Amino acid sequence: MARVQDKVAIVTGAAMGLGAAIALRLAEEGAKLMLGDIDADALETSAANAKAAGAEVETLVGDVTEEGPAAALIQGALDRFGQLDILVNNVGGSRNSKIWEMPVEDWDHTVKLNLRGTFLCTRAAVPHMMERKAGKIICLSSGAREGTPWTAYYQGGSAYSACKAGVHGFIRDVALELAEYNINVNAVGPGPIDTERAGATLRQMNETVEYSPNHMTPLGRLGQPKEVADAVLFLASDEASYISGHTLAVAGGR
Repeated sequence: MARVQDKVAIVTGAAMGLGAAIALRLAEEGAKLMLGDIDADALETSAANAKAAGAEVETLVGDVTEEGPAAALIQGALDRFGQLDILVNNVGGSRNSKIWEMPVEDWDHTVKLNLRGTFLCTRAAVPHMMERKAGKIICLSSGAREGTPWTAYYQGGSAYSACKAGVHGFIRDVALELAEYNINVNAVGPGPIDTERAGATLRQMNETVEYSPNHMTPLGRLGQPKEVADAVLFLASDEASYISGHTLAVAGGR
């Protein structure tokens, strides 16, 4: 039997990149999916790919950094499938600049994008998991929580690094809060991944700058979205039943 057979999973930011890869991987392993994003067209493509893998899929277009859409996404899964087993908080991103040049608006935007949606979706989901005394919550942190050399040297990335360190702190605390309800709360911390949005820039840096992702990553290559999705699948499965409060690095040894 597939590892998440008939489990109901919500994936935020599911339209492309890591979110789309995670949705597809969960679909391949038997999950029923509720997918959310602000990009309606790309979200439908991601949903179509998951359906082609055999999954039942529902979608909701909305910004989960706002309370209404976050609550609607959770409720949509309950209305369609009657339960909620897995929540993947994937929404994130950044506006990078050196600390002495960063507008406060860019700092606030990055904090909201990476932390507020994670908080809102988790808050909306946990009462249903608590009632059933079961659930898996996986959040997307990053290797950037330790600082990212290539970003720091050439662009600046303090807001993003602070937020991804915040995700690690968030899952540590929430895992303790929810342990008595048999809810596992973990994170995945990707390194440099060859996604649609980041891949071109990362590959260019590998060719042109000294502190490049490949140079600074022991395995010497960019990761693939599926490699992150495999880690999320593991944490969402019963194989990870005794793991909670942990950030699993998928970062090529960095």
